[in-house]
Amino acid sequence: QVQLVESGGGLVQAGGSLTLSCAASGRTFSNYGMGWFRQAPGKEREFVAHINWSGVSRYYADSVKGRFTISRDNAKNTVYLQMNSLKPEDTAVYYCAGAINYRSDEVARADVYAYWGQGTQVTVSS
Repeated sequence: QVQLVESGGGLVQAGGSLTLSCAASGRTFSNYGMGWFRQAPGKEREFVAHINWSGVSRYYADSVKGRFTISRDNAKNTVYLQMNSLKPEDTAVYYCAGAINYRSDEVARADVYAYWGQGTQVTVSS
């Protein structure tokens, strides 16, 4: 089992920045590809970003490309999501998730992730 705990959410004005953290415990964190997803009220959960086990490969949703950066520190068992130029439409609960068996063309699929955190709320005011 892998336990994931997100932190760093909060209220920020449009144009501002936040950095989310996801701390992992349990099985070897460095074996897992890690993703961030988000879910706004009344909407389906959507893919935000993914980073592979080594940090070499990163993928982003078009809606956040150029504004968000995913990174990881395997020594600290932590994955990060740096969010800049935030917009009101970025308001959502953000979840981190871990996957071990997947193809690169599957990183946006929630069903390839076996482990999920509880989520952290990000609210962007206009």
